[in-house]
Amino acid sequence: MPEIPSMMRASVLRAARDLVIEQRPTPSAAAGEVLVRVEAVGVCGSDVHYYQHGRVGDFVVDAPLVLGHEAAGTVVDVGDGVADSLVGSRVSIEPGVPCRHCRACRSGAYNLCPDVQFFATPPVDGAFAEFVAVPSDFVTALPDTVSTAAGALLEPLSVAYWACRKANVRPGERLLVTGAGPVGLLVLQVARALGCTNVAVSDVAQQRLDTAAALGATSTHLAGTDPLPSADMLIECSGAAPAVAGGIGALGAGGRAVLVGMGADEAVLPVSRIQRYEISVTGTFRYASTWPAALDLAASGAVELDALVTSRHALADAQSALELNPASGHIKAIVEPHR
Repeated sequence: MPEIPSMMRASVLRAARDLVIEQRPTPSAAAGEVLVRVEAVGVCGSDVHYYQHGRVGDFVVDAPLVLGHEAAGTVVDVGDGVADSLVGSRVSIEPGVPCRHCRACRSGAYNLCPDVQFFATPPVDGAFAEFVAVPSDFVTALPDTVSTAAGALLEPLSVAYWACRKANVRPGERLLVTGAGPVGLLVLQVARALGCTNVAVSDVAQQRLDTAAALGATSTHLAGTDPLPSADMLIECSGAAPAVAGGIGALGAGGRAVLVGMGADEAVLPVSRIQRYEISVTGTFRYASTWPAALDLAASGAVELDALVTSRHALADAQSALELNPASGHIKAIVEPHR
């Protein structure tokens, strides 16, 4: 393994649209941790929102913050109590470390831990940096069949898999996915892998709908122009208030709606329809214990991750990655910190 430098580069958000490269001390692996040379970081919508607005909901960038939470790389050092054999392993990083002791953690719902330390969520720095130190039990080794970029995208794949579990996606029912961004396209693929053969996708961008069709959507619908088809399940991935109301309006008796997309803090719901048809509506927040399933889906080829990557950027070029326009057909940007 190459020598670990004492200093590293990090891309730091100081305020909205104020992104700079800084030299910072390279972290070291504490007991129970591994030091990862970061080689691929996916750009998430939350990263874009922090960059554009300096906040996401109640989380405000009031001190310099390193963005990026979809990460993978190579283990270059280990702390006490961690097997030396991990050094040299390519790994995917699960970016949220819970307290492990609260009621949510002890029940298995550690995604709801109130004290979780989650990459790129103020005040916790993320992975737009050359190295990160993380607990060894929050990294997953990648087989040769899964690229490092795909390893980074196990994070949004986990979001999609968790949403499908919350919706109880199963064969013989009709699924409507609103929003054909990265998570929506992954929900489509996971649902197909789970045996759901009738998956409709809606979006405002025809290019993204074309991608959805190529990935197996049964039908595609241009939001605001085409009517939405009837469905048994809705997984809402756009975060747009009209999509929430319209998607729920497409559900029939006993329908299930899972709200994944973040954007609208509030939305008007068709309450009378929810009551009359006994439609269940729930939110979803990140994931818990999803990496084994996500890795299986990627390694088996049931879900295509590399095809979602539409651009790659050096660390010094992270700003351009955050400014890409989805309307241009862009899906997923990857930042490569060692370029």
